[in-house]
Amino acid sequence: MKTFTMPGTEIVVPNVVLGLMRIADKTDDEVRELVHAARDAGIDFLDHADVYGSELHGCERRFAAAMRLSPSERAEFTIQTKTGIVRDGPYFDFSYEHIVESVDGSLTALGTDYLDILLLHRPDPLVEPDEVARAFDELEAAGKVRAFGVSNHTPRQIDLLRRSVRQPIVANQLQLSITHAPIITQGLAANMLAEGQSVTLDGGGIVDYCRLHDITVQAWSPFQAGFFTGVFLGSPEYAELNAVIDRLAAAYDVPPIAIATAWITRHPANMQVVLGTTNPERVAGAARGSDIPLTRAEWYELYRAAGHIVP
Repeated sequence: MKTFTMPGTEIVVPNVVLGLMRIADKTDDEVRELVHAARDAGIDFLDHADVYGSELHGCERRFAAAMRLSPSERAEFTIQTKTGIVRDGPYFDFSYEHIVESVDGSLTALGTDYLDILLLHRPDPLVEPDEVARAFDELEAAGKVRAFGVSNHTPRQIDLLRRSVRQPIVANQLQLSITHAPIITQGLAANMLAEGQSVTLDGGGIVDYCRLHDITVQAWSPFQAGFFTGVFLGSPEYAELNAVIDRLAAAYDVPPIAIATAWITRHPANMQVVLGTTNPERVAGAARGSDIPLTRAEWYELYRAAGHIVP
């Protein structure tokens, strides 16, 4: 498992993350089996959010009840959670009061005294950066949060926060897979008027922006074909892509899911892949893609097979 020190922190992290969005209905044994499979594969980074589960902090509580981590066991994990989505709207709330209340709720639910990383979960158009800065300062001073980041934010939205926030923004969690790759495609096909993929959305350039500012890109839904439209692995709709994946999987002696992981981890931006599966076997298989050294030719072959145009 490839690891690196997340820029702006002293936190050493793997480049594959276990997302715990779907554990609300899992038994204690199932949660433990999933987490232990991840640990055995070298994944000690866990991704939560306050809204995951059928009730607020539901998945965080399910995790804590199943794992019952001692303080020393807790220290062996990097635990990240998110705040900002209000279930009862739904709407978004980056106010000082909501951020602080949410973190306190997450700490209680997780049974821990601190979070390693807190992300702002999707942008809030009504954000007041000074309020975010006040919340971050208070949470850091109290030892409740070690580092801060965002999710699904554009370059300009991050710039707006950075004007007030003193702490570095260490991560930006963005949707990315071989088939859902606008954050890659926009830069590759820029200024090609006839190509739909050349359209610049959300200010464009978020991957380059993150590289310039030492912000770790965390890729969510790494195996989804689109926005929760189903996985591309094994799908007849992506026969050409799966043929390439299967051939490379055989060449590297790994399961196909490892190649889908490797396409993301091969990128020089030092990205993390956030797994959403609750299948321990798939977690172990995906982890094997952590440090597969795909060549440029292989990376672009996968990209083209997914239907993207290389000019």
